[in-house]
Amino acid sequence: MDEVRGSAAVLLGILGVVGLVFLGVVLVGQEGRERTTSRSDGLTPAGVPRGTPVSTAAPLPDGADTSIWARDAAARTSIPARALEAYAAAELAQRARTPDCRLSWATLAGIGRVESNHARINGSRLDGQGVSSPPIVGIPLDGSNNTREIADTDGGRLDGDTTYDRAVGPLQFLPTTWARFGGGGDPQRIDDAARAAAAYLCAEGRDTASGDGWWDGVLAYNRSVEYARLVWAAVDRYAGAAA
Repeated sequence: MDEVRGSAAVLLGILGVVGLVFLGVVLVGQEGRERTTSRSDGLTPAGVPRGTPVSTAAPLPDGADTSIWARDAAARTSIPARALEAYAAAELAQRARTPDCRLSWATLAGIGRVESNHARINGSRLDGQGVSSPPIVGIPLDGSNNTREIADTDGGRLDGDTTYDRAVGPLQFLPTTWARFGGGGDPQRIDDAARAAAAYLCAEGRDTASGDGWWDGVLAYNRSVEYARLVWAAVDRYAGAAA
C-alpha cells in the first residue's frame, strides 16, 4: 500500500503515497514510485534485517468494544481514536475469517501512519463516519516523478481521473486493488480501508505474527525494504505504547 508528498508516490498494486506536509525521507516503492515519509514525530526506519519479528500488541478480546478501547488507546499512542477503532475492528473481523493470520491492529496502524498519518495528511481529517475529508487522492501515475505509468482502470470513479490511476483514501489503494479487496466499500472510509488492508496482508495464507509472514505481507503492500522498516518502527512504537 502507498503515500506521497506533493510530488510523491504510490504503492504496489494497492497503495499510493499521498503527500505529507512535513519534511521526510524518500523511499522507492514496488512500482518504482517515489515515496516521501514524514518524520515529524521522530519516526525513522528500523535498522533491522528482513524477517525480524516485530513486537505485536496483545490480541484484542473477541467481542471487545472497539470504541471504548480506541478512546483509551488514543491517549497512549497519539493515534486518532476514530482511526484506532477501525484498525481494531479490522483485526477482529480478519481473525474471524483467517485466524491463522494473527493480524494485529498495530500492523494496520503502522501502515496507516506511513501512508497518510492516519488520514491527517495535507489537512485531511476523519469525519464522524470515518470518511477522510477532504478526500485523500494521490498524484496521477503518469510515469513522471519516478512513478510507473498506469492508465485509468476505473473511469475515474474512485480517483476522479479518467486518464491515469491514482491511489486513494487513508490507506492509499489503487483502483485495481480496491476492486479486488474493497468489497464494494468506500476507500475514503477508514473502516472499509482497514478491512481491505487486513485482507490484503493476510492473503496467500500468511501468518503476520511470524517474522517472515509479517515481512512478506508488508512487502506485498510495498516492495521497498526501507518502507517495511519504517512500518516496522511504527508498529513497534504503537505496540509498546498500548501495552
